[in-house]
Amino acid sequence: MTNFLLDKKLLNSCVAACLSLLLTGCGTALTGSTPVALDTVTLTASNTETGVRKSRVQILIAEPKALKIYDSQNIVVTTSANGVEYLGGVQWADRLPSLVQIKLAESLQNAGFMGVGLPGQGLAIDYQLITEIRDFSVSVAGESRAKVSIFVKLLNDRNGTVVASRVFEAEAPAQTQSYPVSLDAAFGQISNDVVAWVAKGVGN
Repeated sequence: MTNFLLDKKLLNSCVAACLSLLLTGCGTALTGSTPVALDTVTLTASNTETGVRKSRVQILIAEPKALKIYDSQNIVVTTSANGVEYLGGVQWADRLPSLVQIKLAESLQNAGFMGVGLPGQGLAIDYQLITEIRDFSVSVAGESRAKVSIFVKLLNDRNGTVVASRVFEAEAPAQTQSYPVSLDAAFGQISNDVVAWVAKGVGN
């Protein structure tokens, strides 16, 4: 009986010692690791003259749909037809779909649309702008190019009919140190085209 108690005490001591070592190791891993700082970049809203007069049409900008690869803050680089990587050391200022949504809204506001908003802002909606990000990457397979492709659908929210739909595509040359700038340039072309297209679709 005595031997059993001694063995039990020894076992408990060993367990306590092992747990102590494990916790010490975990603490070191957590406190000793330093997160890598990333540069943060954003997109630019279009601010060019489009001929749109001040309009009180209410337009809701839905968050774009996107494949998981684009639904993050990572900047996508395609290395081949099926090869994809993320650009190191830099990230978007927000999830890409949210960033595109906000910058499209700003672009329309800058062009003269006064009633542009996002879901949850209490608009009495006339139209919805529904989008899907199909490409938003820098291709380095051959000549480096920034490629942006966004499918856009203009929906009449009063009767549920699609007024028009179109795929907007743009490219820009890309240098290694300025991939985000090149993507912003391509997105800027699309923003300008979308603003003019929406103006025509809603009768402005």
